[in-house]
Amino acid sequence: MISVIIPVLNEADNVESFLRHLQPFRESGHELILVDGGSTDSTLSLAAPWVDRVLVSAAGRAQQMNAGAAVAKGNMLLFQHVDTILPDSAVCTLSSLGARSCWGRFDVCLSPGHWMFPVIAGLMNIRSRVTGIATGDQSIFVSRDLFDQVNGFPLQPLMEDIELSVRLKKKLHRSVSRTKY
Repeated sequence: MISVIIPVLNEADNVESFLRHLQPFRESGHELILVDGGSTDSTLSLAAPWVDRVLVSAAGRAQQMNAGAAVAKGNMLLFQHVDTILPDSAVCTLSSLGARSCWGRFDVCLSPGHWMFPVIAGLMNIRSRVTGIATGDQSIFVSRDLFDQVNGFPLQPLMEDIELSVRLKKKLHRSVSRTKY
């Protein structure tokens, strides 16, 4: 099972359309866990019908993602930001990894709008391939056993995703990258 963990804070404007894109996970028997860091808008009520579980945790993305992982039933954890859309093939791609110990990320593809966006996205993806470092906008996925071995996300206010990547690289040098979009 894949557990999709979604940290949110005041995302009422975007949460429903975002969660619609994740319904193939639920339809395939996987779980969606939304972890709210103290929203003061209608995020929770809008999201509740679209997810399997809603948690409220201390504010801070690392705390929220760790709280979601603590209750997750899946052997694969996918940490998904609300401003990031996965490719249609994501369920099959992640399911194909099975229960093996692994971690990785998807390539980023920025929304159209400026001619530099494809260049920026390409450089981000090259950086990740060369360094083995993933960022949250690249939809980090990690097997439960490996996540537990590195004690989850570090409790720091910024760049928790980069520190997690560093820890995962030390445990299992090679990451898996998947094309996005």
